[in-house]
Amino acid sequence: MKLCEGIFKVLVKDIPTTCQVSCLEVLRILSRDKKVLVPVTTKENMQILLRLAKLNESDDSLEKVSEFPVIVESLKCLCNIVFNSQMAQQLSLELNLAAKLCNLLRKCKDRKFISDIKCFDLRLLFLLSLLHTDIRSQLRYELQGLALLTQILESAFSIKWTDEYESAIDRNGPPLSPQETDCAIEALKALFNVTVDSWKAHKESDSHQFRVMAAVLRHCLLIVGPTEDKTEELHSNAVNLLSNVPVSCLDVLICPLTHEETAQEATTLDELPNDKTAEKETVLKNNTMVYNGMNMEAIHVLLNFMEKRIDKGSSYREGLTPVLSLLTECSRAHRNIRKFLKDQVLPPLRDVTNRPEVGSTVRNKLVRLMTHVDLGVKQIAAEFLFVLCKERVDSLLKYTGYGNAAGLLAARGLLAGGRGDNWYSEDEDTDTEEYKNAKPNINLITGHLEEPMPNPIDEMTEEQKEYEAMKLVNMLDKLSREELLKPMGLKPDGTITPLEEALNQYSVIEETSSDTD
Repeated sequence: MKLCEGIFKVLVKDIPTTCQVSCLEVLRILSRDKKVLVPVTTKENMQILLRLAKLNESDDSLEKVSEFPVIVESLKCLCNIVFNSQMAQQLSLELNLAAKLCNLLRKCKDRKFISDIKCFDLRLLFLLSLLHTDIRSQLRYELQGLALLTQILESAFSIKWTDEYESAIDRNGPPLSPQETDCAIEALKALFNVTVDSWKAHKESDSHQFRVMAAVLRHCLLIVGPTEDKTEELHSNAVNLLSNVPVSCLDVLICPLTHEETAQEATTLDELPNDKTAEKETVLKNNTMVYNGMNMEAIHVLLNFMEKRIDKGSSYREGLTPVLSLLTECSRAHRNIRKFLKDQVLPPLRDVTNRPEVGSTVRNKLVRLMTHVDLGVKQIAAEFLFVLCKERVDSLLKYTGYGNAAGLLAARGLLAGGRGDNWYSEDEDTDTEEYKNAKPNINLITGHLEEPMPNPIDEMTEEQKEYEAMKLVNMLDKLSREELLKPMGLKPDGTITPLEEALNQYSVIEETSSDTD
């Protein structure tokens, strides 16, 4: 504590830059201890750090390169202090720290050689918006944080716009540098806090800004970071932020092919023999992921990202549910995205010899999640497949089997069949010849082909059949009386209820129908 007080006394003096950096490095290490911070977190000390971080400067530019290490170390100290001290969090509101940080960002948003300053400025902004919900609305409306942070992302990705919501992608360009990647990740995290709950309600005038942000995020999904782990972290934060974008603005994730892409694909197709129609379609999709004349690369990246998260086998709630929720909402709102994902996830059935949950395809992996122990995970996995099936029960059962889908159908009141409440186009699925031939022998519960089994009661006499039937009735009655098993039935609306109530409801319906006649 005394050491901290001594450091602040030294920092107010006119000392060389190297001395300032050394003092701030020591303070940064000490600021990790909450107990040390309690007596030294005062308004005067906070103002000293703000001054050293150039957060109180009225000058519109940052020219003295020699001061940059002091600014960076001061911002690092402020990050630790704000995170570990409630008093510092309150003082941040009093000192209007969010506005000062935005002002510093505007000074250096186009300056690539001061990326460390931007990075820790954004991290501090993220911490403030995380710890104080009031700051989120201030950032969003008063400080124009949505536009500012989007511009920071554009600068980090060096985006060049070819159309209003389309950016040029350099497929042969180098990956993002570590500094640009870190800066982009911090900006994505800060934007997430600023846009929380935006999908629930937003002004019509904000639609353009959200579409610009979605276009920037599409660019983010199509580039790579310096390492595989950094790329995954970058894409993970982009997915989280896309979940906050109003679903009506996510149409910019797909875009029509450019003239160059169309010409390139035509050349590729012409290289194949004329009788290879099926192969031509495969080449068209594998090269640029085109569907109905739309570039689906960003959606394909999201699909691959989702599959990687499934393959990890852990942290499904934090790592998997955001991307699954995003793909579900995109599929529900945008027909082209749904049809493309249906083509990738639920292709026409040919081999039905294995259960739907057995195998290594995306469908197999998602069906396995439909019976996961985590209720949230299994609900969103089932909902995604249900939407891809246009919320038709018969189509879902074809791909998953009744046993895997029972939980979703019970929750939606669709155990008796039918479809969900949302409207979809009426184009029908076409079954393959292999599926049509196997369909009569498919077990509806397990969803796979089973050879006909011999009926065990065929060789029984009538007396034996009656004896076995009464034995079964007595066993069920015993389980029911001991409340180990409760007979259930379906109500007319398709939901489950105790058998007695279900029978009573059907009796009432029959009596009403008889009275009407």
